[in-house]
Amino acid sequence: MKKQQLTIALSKGRILEETLPLLEAANIIPAENIFKSRKLIFDTNHDNIKFVVIRATDVPTYVEYGGADMGIAGKDVLMEHGGKGLYEPLDLEIAKCKLMVAGLTDALPVEGRMRIATKFVNIAKQYFAQQGCQVDIVKLYGAMELAPIMGLADRIVDIVDTGNTLRANGLEPMDFIANISSRLVVGQPALKMKHKQIQPIIEMMSEAVVNRREG
Repeated sequence: MKKQQLTIALSKGRILEETLPLLEAANIIPAENIFKSRKLIFDTNHDNIKFVVIRATDVPTYVEYGGADMGIAGKDVLMEHGGKGLYEPLDLEIAKCKLMVAGLTDALPVEGRMRIATKFVNIAKQYFAQQGCQVDIVKLYGAMELAPIMGLADRIVDIVDTGNTLRANGLEPMDFIANISSRLVVGQPALKMKHKQIQPIIEMMSEAVVNRREG
């Protein structure tokens, strides 16, 4: 019986470097060097499995709407997306960081509505609503640290790894929102229709995660 086609959406950048060894442990290997090519779709050592390499923020959308059957994306991206139509069977334990509220060191408490700069609009709205705080969200796509310095916002919501960038710009982490790592996600239709192909991949990648953790 011919195997069904399977498309796996991979996030560009740092996550990709840490993802490929886990896929290799599941015996899924790109047919060429992804980092030296401008292509977006890559063949693998399986005739029926392809990789598509896209922006991390687009991975959940591709998987939700069936453009890809499976994908790998950070938990921050999945939280912002809302996770609709996605099954999240595995924490890959890579690209770990924290989602935090940060502000200028020695910043005074804000009276009334706070202005928050972030690219994580949905997460920020939900978090501050849970805290009972009224906020205005300013959407930015990068260099969040500038917003409090330039008076654009009182606080930022952003990914914090070492905290060095915050410190270098006179900011400090203030409130913890969530631990972030990359997750394997599967589209709900694909899980039903292609379960026999997808389940072994999940199991082998899970084993690779455990081996790396214990190694």
